[in-house]
Amino acid sequence: MTMSTRLGLAGLALALAAPVGVGAALAQAPLPEAFPAERSIGAIEPVFAFRNGPMPTGVTVSARGRIFVNFPKWGDEVPFTVGEIRDGRVVPYPDAAINRADPARPGETLLSVQSVVVDPADRLWILDTAAPGFARPLAGGAKLVAVDLATDRVVRTIVLPEGVVLPTTYVNDVRFDLRQGRAGVAYITDSSTSGPGGIIIVDLDSGEAWRHLTGHPSTSPDPAFVPMVEGETMAAREAGKPPAPFRVASDGIALSADGETLYFCPLSSRHLFSVPTALLRDRSAAPEAVAAAVRDLGEKGASDGLEADDRGRVYAGDYEHNSIRQRDTDGQWRTIAHDPRILWPDTLSVAHDGHLYFTANQLQRQAMFHEGRDLRTKPYLLFRIQIGAGPVALR
Repeated sequence: MTMSTRLGLAGLALALAAPVGVGAALAQAPLPEAFPAERSIGAIEPVFAFRNGPMPTGVTVSARGRIFVNFPKWGDEVPFTVGEIRDGRVVPYPDAAINRADPARPGETLLSVQSVVVDPADRLWILDTAAPGFARPLAGGAKLVAVDLATDRVVRTIVLPEGVVLPTTYVNDVRFDLRQGRAGVAYITDSSTSGPGGIIIVDLDSGEAWRHLTGHPSTSPDPAFVPMVEGETMAAREAGKPPAPFRVASDGIALSADGETLYFCPLSSRHLFSVPTALLRDRSAAPEAVAAAVRDLGEKGASDGLEADDRGRVYAGDYEHNSIRQRDTDGQWRTIAHDPRILWPDTLSVAHDGHLYFTANQLQRQAMFHEGRDLRTKPYLLFRIQIGAGPVALR
């Protein structure tokens, strides 16, 4: 063995021994009181804690500050599918009777509500999927129900017709422009999990409805999208079976402040899309013409809910990063809220008090994503954040 070889082996021995010594030294060294952690952004304010009962999805706030929420029937026990937060608790709204689902009267009772929205005339509109558990919608049950908040009485019910409500349809969220036609129009997303997505347009005067962008890439799940939530790939998981992709079509929806543009996004995508509302309102518009007018506005993060304010800004949840993001009028995005408590930001709602309200319902922790183990921890939460703007009011 040469001198250089002996020196090389000695150096190797010292190198191999060094980690043990370093580890011992570290084990004896005092540790800092706190380690660096991910920073929060923005000041979110808890509004209500859902300590009992099912998980909420939708929230909306009236001009006088009344807060309404809804609970779709996805597997939890749901005693009522629409409620109002009053005096520190949630009560059935507009009453308990209409919340008792009756399959024999699908157009008159609430079956499984996905969204509640106060319109510019301060009426509460209830969007009933008629599809508990994402099943095929019950015939005659998918509908819009308007409640007069001055009397707390149902004043209008529009049952969505067959052909607009497909066997795979899951109506998700809705926005209103009351300037159009005699009574206004509603725009609804179809967020099917097993069929084509699309945008449904409803004439609030006649009750007629039609579809556009059915199965278009902008209303469809991105086939390359792989959601990562809480450090894990989000997929439908059943014990003993391989994970299945969780694919949801057009979900979030928002109207521009001037009503000329509809913003929307699939849940299974990170992109924001837009289309002129004039084309959507044209029942005779060729599918090719509507498709050609769609704009891909780029990435915003993976979102469930969307919203817009009266200053022309768009808001989107980012469920992969526990965040709420804001798109300014120049098209630039910024994060206005980032907090570990924002566990799946679902519905967003701008209120007259200058706040953006949103639910955080831990959707990703449901049993269907964890081989039958429900990992949700109550309470589910309703938050708000100051944005210094009001809701889009097209009337």
